[in-house]
Amino acid sequence: MDNQRVQQVCAGFAARFDQAAECVSRSPGRIEILGNHTDYNAGTVLSVAVDRAMFIAAARIPGDECQLFDLKSKSARSFSLRGLWPPAERDWSNYIKGLVYEMQQMGIEVPAFQAVLHGEVPLSAGMSSSAALEMAMMAVLRQLSGRQERLDWLTCARLGQACENKYVGANTGLLDQFSSLRGRAGQLVYSDFRDFSVKNIPMPAGTAFVVANSLVKHNLTNEYNERRQDCEAAVAALSQALPGVKALRDVTPAMLEEHKSLLDERVYRRALHVVGEIDRVERGVAALEQGDLRGFGALLTESHYSSRDNFENSCPELDALVECGSSLPGFLGARLSGGGFGGITVHLVEEVLAAAYQEKLQAAYAEKTGRRTETMICHADNGTELRVL
Repeated sequence: MDNQRVQQVCAGFAARFDQAAECVSRSPGRIEILGNHTDYNAGTVLSVAVDRAMFIAAARIPGDECQLFDLKSKSARSFSLRGLWPPAERDWSNYIKGLVYEMQQMGIEVPAFQAVLHGEVPLSAGMSSSAALEMAMMAVLRQLSGRQERLDWLTCARLGQACENKYVGANTGLLDQFSSLRGRAGQLVYSDFRDFSVKNIPMPAGTAFVVANSLVKHNLTNEYNERRQDCEAAVAALSQALPGVKALRDVTPAMLEEHKSLLDERVYRRALHVVGEIDRVERGVAALEQGDLRGFGALLTESHYSSRDNFENSCPELDALVECGSSLPGFLGARLSGGGFGGITVHLVEEVLAAAYQEKLQAAYAEKTGRRTETMICHADNGTELRVL
C-alpha cells in the first residue's frame, strides 16, 4: 500500500474528526480488457486492477450516526444505522449505506463509524470507481464489525453487487468487485462467472495500458438494464430449440448462427456480441499463453467493432479514439472498456512508446473531433488491501 497516500488519508481523518483512524484500506479501479457485458451472462472476462485506487481511513464511534468526508470534493455526509431502507435519492453515500444495509440483512451488527475517503479513480469513466469505493469500504467494515470469518472475498463481492442492484438501482454483475478484490501486479484477472472462479494471467513484459477518457459521462442504469433484458430475451428464445441453454455462455458462435431465425434482429446482434466476446476471451488467453501479443491486441480492436455495431454501446467519441490510436506507433489494440455509452477506451501499447503514444493520441483526437481527451498510463496492480493502525 502506498505509504504516502496512507499518511495523507490518515492525516485527513485526524484533521476532520480530531482522532486517529483505526484502519485504512485501499481498493483499485479496474479496466475491462476483454469480455464486454459477459459477466451477467455466466461468461468469462479478462480485466485488470489498475494503479488508481480508493483509500479510506476509518474508526468506530459510539452511537448509531455514521459520518463520511470526501477529501477531494470536500463533501460530507452523515446517516443513521437505523432506517436505511428505502434508499434516498441518488447520492454517492448510497454505495456505503447500501453495504451497511446488506450486512445488516445478514445479521451482522455494524458499529457507527467515521470515515475519510480519497479517490484516484476517475468518476463515470468506465473504470469502476463505484466498486473501488465499495470494496475499500467492505475491507473497513469487515475490520470494524469484527466479522472477517463470515466475510470471505466472494461474500464481499456479492455484498457489493447486492448494494448496486438493490440499493443503487444498477443491475450490474460481479466483474467490478472481482477485479478490485483479486488483482495482482503485472497480471490480468480471468473471471469465470459460471463457477465464480478467478485466476491470474501474466501480461507480457514491455506493455502498458493507455486509458483515454472521452469525457462523455454515462448513466448506465437504463441502457445497461435494456441490454441485459435483450440478452435474457435471447436465452429465452434459444432455449426453446436448445434445452441446455441456460445463459449465453452455453451458446457457441455456430449455434447462434444456426438458430438466428428465432431472434429478432436487435436481440440477435446483442447475443452475437456477447457470444463473440466469450469466444474472444478464450482466444485471448491462448494468445497470451503463446506469447502472441499482436494477436491478443487484435482481439481488443475486434471487440470494439462488435460493441459499436452489435451491442451499440459505443459512441462517436469512443470510435474516434480507437481510430486515432490505430495509426500511432506502439499501437497493439484498443477498445471501449466498461459499460460503454461514453467513458473510456483502453489502448494496449508498447511500454517504451506509451508516453509518446499518449501525447499523440490527445493531439490526433483533438484534430479529428475538436474535443479534448484526458489520458493516463496504467499498469496492473494488486487488489484490495487493509492496514490496521
